[in-house]
Amino acid sequence: QVQLVESGGGLVQAGGSLRLSCAASGRTFSSYAMGWFRQAPGKEREFVAAISWSGGNTYYADSVKGRFTISRDNAKNTVYLQMNSLKPEDTAVYYCAADYSGGVGARVGDYDYWGQGTQVTVSS
Repeated sequence: QVQLVESGGGLVQAGGSLRLSCAASGRTFSSYAMGWFRQAPGKEREFVAAISWSGGNTYYADSVKGRFTISRDNAKNTVYLQMNSLKPEDTAVYYCAADYSGGVGARVGDYDYWGQGTQVTVSS
């Protein structure tokens, strides 16, 4: 079992930056690929970014490529999402997720464990 707790969300103006963190506890964090997803009101949960267990491979949704960066610190059992040049359409609840198979997937069904989410609101 893995417990995931996100933090770092908040209200920011368009063009600003936020860094989300996801702290993991439980089974060996370094065995998992990790992902970030988001869900806006009335919309389905969508993929944002993913990172392999070693951090050597990363994968981004086209909508955030060049603006967001995913990284991890296995010594701290934490994965990060640095979000720059934020836009109002980035407003959503952001979730981190863990994939025990280790694959860098983009589907909700690829992930085994989920955090409770953190709200990000970008004002225009």
